[in-house]
Amino acid sequence: MPLTNVRVEGAKAGDKAFKLADGEGLYLLVQPTGQKLWRLKYRFGPRKDGKPGKAEKLLALGVYPDVSLKRAREKRNDARTLLADGVDPGAQRKADDQAERVAHLHTLEAVARAWLDKYRLTWTESHMTRTRSRFEKHVFPWIGQRPIRDVKRNDLRDVLSRIESIGRIETAHRVLQLCNSVFEHANNEEIAEHNPCRGLQEVLTPVQERHHPSITDPKRVGELLRAIDGFSGTLPVACALRLAPLLFVRPGELRKAKWSEFSLDGDEPTWRIPAERMKMREQHLVPLGRQAIAILRELQPLTGPDGYVFPSVRNSSRPMSENTLNVALRRLGYAKDTMTAHGFRSMASTILNEQQWHKDAIERQLAHGERDKVRGSYNFAEHLPERKRMMQGWADYLDSLRAGAKVIPIRHSSK
Repeated sequence: MPLTNVRVEGAKAGDKAFKLADGEGLYLLVQPTGQKLWRLKYRFGPRKDGKPGKAEKLLALGVYPDVSLKRAREKRNDARTLLADGVDPGAQRKADDQAERVAHLHTLEAVARAWLDKYRLTWTESHMTRTRSRFEKHVFPWIGQRPIRDVKRNDLRDVLSRIESIGRIETAHRVLQLCNSVFEHANNEEIAEHNPCRGLQEVLTPVQERHHPSITDPKRVGELLRAIDGFSGTLPVACALRLAPLLFVRPGELRKAKWSEFSLDGDEPTWRIPAERMKMREQHLVPLGRQAIAILRELQPLTGPDGYVFPSVRNSSRPMSENTLNVALRRLGYAKDTMTAHGFRSMASTILNEQQWHKDAIERQLAHGERDKVRGSYNFAEHLPERKRMMQGWADYLDSLRAGAKVIPIRHSSK
């Protein structure tokens, strides 16, 4: 006879444990302590003793009153459905419990930190710190402790909306890119089977493209070069200012240059920047024209032959400050919305493209990222003969602008 709520509630403990059957293998086990336990008896798989028939097994369904009679019956029915499908409900319970334990080990934060650790030896310290900080400020406090498999699209959307609400539009885009990389990593490691980042780019406020302030009008470039020649600061800063337009590398790459990276003698003078200092983590070659060599030879007796080319004034074992060149430009009268140290790259890119130098040579000399993923990491010597001609032609052109002559540059068609 099936159990009733009244009978289950009124069952009193005795000297020994006893069972109250409900049907289809479900029963209530009443302990001498008064505790009431739901149990399901079922048969599955061969007997261990080798005799005919299926093995008898027992599945715990919970404790009354935490699990009511109605809920116990639902659990029994779920188990019988598994049995009908040829699945052992006890084994399924163990598998689910194990998956749950694993899920709580694989929180979003834990997986993200493991992903970051992959790049510990390949990223620069500053990039690693900046990336980790974005997770710690914008992601981990809200959804970091959730199992990564349980993070939904709306969870990430809330995180991104919170960032946008404080006006950090570009940060929201970068956080989405980072989260996407973490979920792709989780997919590859079979920790998660979904990626809720996909499609969220479309719901973010578009980033307004920003350009570093730069001077590109030839006449004004000539004025800037003459102003740089009149700079009255220290020789290392003056030389760095004079090299910046000639070489148009990133300011960080210039200020951290070491004498050991330069080859000033021979037929092919070159600056070889190691991969660990490059944004794209690839070695970069900078052909040196006559003008660049002259500046370096002028400075070498002061700061060479070893160490940093442009050392800090306070400590020669460290490079000059990241703000030094921008401060020098301000001293020359160029406001931050007119010209920056990074702007020399835009200056060269704009004018060299106008002069129709080979576009790929320009991009490679700027050390922009490889766009063709099939080719993998790009060749650091790619287009080198053209780049050598271009760098010397560029230096000669800047000399013409500095002299104030009316220059009609030779246009180089890209074939």
